[in-house]
Amino acid sequence: MLYNIILVLHVIVAVALVVLVLLQQGKGADAGAAFGGGGGGASGTMFGAQGAANFLTRTTAVLATLFFLLSLALFRLAGDVTKSESLVDQAEQQQQQESSQERSGDVPVAPGGEPEQGAPVDVPKSE
Repeated sequence: MLYNIILVLHVIVAVALVVLVLLQQGKGADAGAAFGGGGGGASGTMFGAQGAANFLTRTTAVLATLFFLLSLALFRLAGDVTKSESLVDQAEQQQQQESSQERSGDVPVAPGGEPEQGAPVDVPKSE
């Protein structure tokens, strides 16, 4: 159960990380803005020209750290998760267990097993 929760969180963080990286401008985008390209609308953003870059960079760093920690947690928990079998295999195993329990009352003692109390024991005569 914990493994599945961490796995879902891991996927969400991975998608958010990809989106944040794609939203950020490259270093070369500033050079184009210096010569009048880009429309000059960057100064009217919610965080300002540099505020958005700092916010996105910090958020990316936090998500990258979270992604790394979740990856380690998944690695640690992967050894504890047992291999799940198909429902057909589980049904067959259950039928085998039920049939062996039904027959367990009629099974004779195996050769060399303990004899019942009071039963005569055949001991070979030595010559």
